[in-house]
Amino acid sequence: MTDLLAHVESIWQAVVPQLPDFTVEVVPSIDSTNSELMRRARQGRHEPVLLVAEDQTAGRGRVGKGWHSRPGQSLTFSLALPLSPADWSGLSLAVGVSLAESIDPQVRLKWPNDLWWQQRKLGGILVETASNGTPDAPRMLVVGVGLNVNRPDAVALASGSAPAGTLAPMPPAGVAELIMGITVGELFERVAAPLVRDLQLFEARGFEAFQDRFAVRDALQGLSVVLSDGTQGVASGVSRQGALQVQTASGYREVTSAEVSVRPC
Repeated sequence: MTDLLAHVESIWQAVVPQLPDFTVEVVPSIDSTNSELMRRARQGRHEPVLLVAEDQTAGRGRVGKGWHSRPGQSLTFSLALPLSPADWSGLSLAVGVSLAESIDPQVRLKWPNDLWWQQRKLGGILVETASNGTPDAPRMLVVGVGLNVNRPDAVALASGSAPAGTLAPMPPAGVAELIMGITVGELFERVAAPLVRDLQLFEARGFEAFQDRFAVRDALQGLSVVLSDGTQGVASGVSRQGALQVQTASGYREVTSAEVSVRPC
């Protein structure tokens, strides 16, 4: 945990001019940083806070999936921020853009919320919101991020086989394969403050400010894909609202993150 603590002051100094009541908390172990910040939000605590844990015992991914972490081997943190954008569409994609740009030019984004390198998963994003009980007040946004620093043990992380007609998942990747020798704390400092700034940009301008930036890193662009309902097509970028556009035999179809899981054929 010493490595993480060594970078907290720099992160706080970079963010606090824009968010005067901003804090950074480091804990050795927790069930889930997202769960903890959502609990606080529901209890009426609405201060901006960045919570990072060396170990998560019950980390959560999208659609109920677990997120595996190992002390010193992965970066797991959540950011709670009161936010009131005109349109929430495309938020997880904007978070992915921010993280990918902070890490390395080679990092790609697999719609809707995975970071990829060489077609291997490097990290994931979980976005949740909670009302503060006041109708016109900003909602509390909680963004959870899990990034592999060292390459995980693919055997230990394997859970089930790939669906019929799809490829078996590639072994996960680690940021240290891209940036030799990087530590968890160094990666934390690298991504945290830019993420806060990009979320403030999203609040002001929505996904429009990120659409072109996402397109540069779109890992699915031009690939044949199969949707969770069995529909096949070719991924053709994302809409202004962040929906995946797929050219199918019956025409273009826009897919939202709540509807499908997308895997390369």
